[in-house]
Amino acid sequence: MGHRSKEEQNSITKAPAGSPVDVPDLPDPDLLWHPIASDWYLSLRESGQSAFYEPSDWAMARYAAHVMSQVLLSERGPNGQLVAALNSVMSSLLTTEGDRRRARMELERKKPAGPKLASVSPLDSYRDIAGG
Repeated sequence: MGHRSKEEQNSITKAPAGSPVDVPDLPDPDLLWHPIASDWYLSLRESGQSAFYEPSDWAMARYAAHVMSQVLLSERGPNGQLVAALNSVMSSLLTTEGDRRRARMELERKKPAGPKLASVSPLDSYRDIAGG
C-alpha cells in the first residue's frame, strides 16, 4: 500500500481478483509476430509484476505485442506517435524498472543458493594492524 495516509487507504475501492489466470500462448503461426514482439510477450510470463496481471492485462499485452510486431515488420518504419502509444501501453503493464518504481512496486529477487563468499575479517584485521 505504500506510504498512504489512513484516509487514502480507506478510500481505495477493492474487489476480489478473478479466477487464476492462464497466460495466453503466442498467436497462431498464421499470425506471426516479429521475434522482438514474441520475446517481449514471453518475457512477461517470467516477470514478477505479471503475478498481478488479470485476463484483461494479458489481453492488453497481446495487443501491444501485435502492434509492436506490425511496427517492426512495417516497410515504412516506425511512426513516432505509434511508438509513443505503444510505450504507454507497455508502461501501464509495468514492464520496466522505472515503471515499477513510479507505481511504488519493488520486485525482490531470491538470493542465489551457492557457495558462501569468504569473510573479509582477515583484511579488516590487517588494516587495523597496519594502521589503515
